[in-house]
Amino acid sequence: MKLAKGDQATARSSLELLYEIGRELASALDLRTLLHRILFLSMKNVRAVSGSIIVLDDTGQPVESAMLVLGKTQHNTTLQLRVTYEKGLAGWVARNQEAVLVPDTSRDERWFHRPDDALERTGPKSAVSAPIMVRDKLVGVVTLVHPKPGYFTDKHLQLVKAIGDQAGIAIINARLYAESQRRAQVMTALAESAAAITASLKLDEVLNRILDQISQALGAEGGLLALLDGEASELEFRAATTRRAQDIIGARLSLGEGIAGWVAQQGQGAVIADAQRDPRFLPEIEQLPGLESKSILCAPIFSGNQIMGVLEVVSSQEGSFDDDDLHILSGIGSMAGTAIRHAQLFESLQAAHRRYHELFEDSIDLIVITDWTGSILEVNRQVESLAGLTIAELRLLPLDHLFTIDREKLGEHYEQLVSGATISFESTLHTRTGREIPLQVYARDIRGEGGAQLQWILRDISERKTLDRLREDLIAMVYHDLRSPLANVVSSLEVLATMLPDEEDAAVRHLLNIALRSTERVQRLTNSLLDINRMEAGQEVGNRAHVSPAELLDDAQEAVLLSARQKELQLSVESKDSLPVVFVDADMIRRVLINLIENAIKFTPPKGKIQVQARHEGSCVLFEVNDSGPGIPAADQQRIFEKFTRLSVPEKSGGLGLGLAFCRLAVIAHGGRIWVESQPGSGSSFRFTIPLTAGPVQEDFVFNA
Repeated sequence: MKLAKGDQATARSSLELLYEIGRELASALDLRTLLHRILFLSMKNVRAVSGSIIVLDDTGQPVESAMLVLGKTQHNTTLQLRVTYEKGLAGWVARNQEAVLVPDTSRDERWFHRPDDALERTGPKSAVSAPIMVRDKLVGVVTLVHPKPGYFTDKHLQLVKAIGDQAGIAIINARLYAESQRRAQVMTALAESAAAITASLKLDEVLNRILDQISQALGAEGGLLALLDGEASELEFRAATTRRAQDIIGARLSLGEGIAGWVAQQGQGAVIADAQRDPRFLPEIEQLPGLESKSILCAPIFSGNQIMGVLEVVSSQEGSFDDDDLHILSGIGSMAGTAIRHAQLFESLQAAHRRYHELFEDSIDLIVITDWTGSILEVNRQVESLAGLTIAELRLLPLDHLFTIDREKLGEHYEQLVSGATISFESTLHTRTGREIPLQVYARDIRGEGGAQLQWILRDISERKTLDRLREDLIAMVYHDLRSPLANVVSSLEVLATMLPDEEDAAVRHLLNIALRSTERVQRLTNSLLDINRMEAGQEVGNRAHVSPAELLDDAQEAVLLSARQKELQLSVESKDSLPVVFVDADMIRRVLINLIENAIKFTPPKGKIQVQARHEGSCVLFEVNDSGPGIPAADQQRIFEKFTRLSVPEKSGGLGLGLAFCRLAVIAHGGRIWVESQPGSGSSFRFTIPLTAGPVQEDFVFNA
């Protein structure tokens, strides 16, 4: 059938339009450019005055658009067209996937009426709208408008449908291209950000680099970075890119407070199109100085699964950010968390290194670091000062040229230090001038920057050695100057005791007995001083004999009975004659018992209880002195057996601190051991053992008075 001339012209125009559109589709990959060209050609061909194309994503939501009004391109129309799509003709077409011709928009309820549609303004119009489909998949909607009602015909509708069918695949391709471009931009931004952020380990520099990268990637007008203070459950703003950043730095937000606090609490990002209307917006913090914060984009900073803080960028324009921007910001936030954690750890390491260096250099002790061959690696300034040698000179010397090494304790190649224990011994420091300084050396294995190393702490004990010599000299003087006159006093008292007639006044005899016991006590002290010197010199115990433990206990009880009665103490001595005999220096072990009982009397409050007993345990006889005194702290239970050590009890602080030291040396010299069991507030139990080297071994038993 032959077409009329008018129809032929229309068909020719339609074919030309479709050809033009096909050519545009083949040459354009930018989605927005493509949409504007299709819309322009379509409007030109049908003489429409306005038109729009809305592109939909896979969920049916508008993602891109183009709009021409009176031949002029409209910008930032996505939000406007989204409303039209939801409430107007384009939305109806999309939901029904059906093309529609509207002769008079004022009479069609599907048309979304705006204020400019009023009669006194643009008035009724004619509109045609068609879905853009690709294999039954909705891609978008195209709508054309003419100011004259009834202008568009079915031919126009068919043409618009043809345009939609032809444009569908091109729009999808352009969408995919745009998405690939956006992803490429995201990856480029993230890669550039990663390179820039990780280029430093200084925390403040890292934080500022992060904000710089965000500004470049998103074109933001201002940015904030806050770190989470886990202990206070607060965000502290640590960096800002604004004209007056100092007004923001240091400000704090509680979790859940403001947009930043909400993001930190929820652990998810937020895109705020209009911050001023968002109830979470906190103007006093998030309203940046000199910049009206309208759009806000905020994302958490993660390190692993832990939230470290938030990133927040602002714009003075509404709707400036979208989900793609949030994706970029979240990606930078993930990288930022790792970079910030590394910077924090590096700062902590530097601070620890500074503290160690300060402790190392400022220590009053001499500190030497060596490898396991004894080569000196490092010394503090105290070593250089006291030895009179520089570190360069010391590194050329073997360790034993600096101080004498106790190979017996450490092992020939320091193998005794492998277990990690600290070994102590006395030594001598050799200085450049030939002066020798006594030292207490503490050696242990450490892990240094170069691997396994040895740390030697050298403590100058010159003053202690001087005091020890003074004590020894004093003790020797007291012993030698007291021994002879004291023996004369004891002999004279004993002679006087024999010269007193039996009928002599009891008070006189009592005073004489007190004098005798007091001189005996002084004699025991001088003999103990002599024995301490002998035993420390390694001399063996002499004058051994088989002695009954009961006899030793009875003698000790007799020596201390008067002192116990003066404090109204209940002194109980449990003994039996059947206890196995021991082979000992009777005078020495008797003095051990007397010292322990006198010590108990000294620390037991008036009317308290003291119990002394002995029993057979295995191959030993165990002696035990129990009191009801204040007890001894665990930290003091070992050191009280050392010379010149006294407990920190002011009212009981008399004495030289030699009694328990003598007890320890005497018991060890007899092959036994001595110790104390005590709890503060529950009294003390001093115990020592004497091995059974002779005499019959009998069943276990306890002495009874």
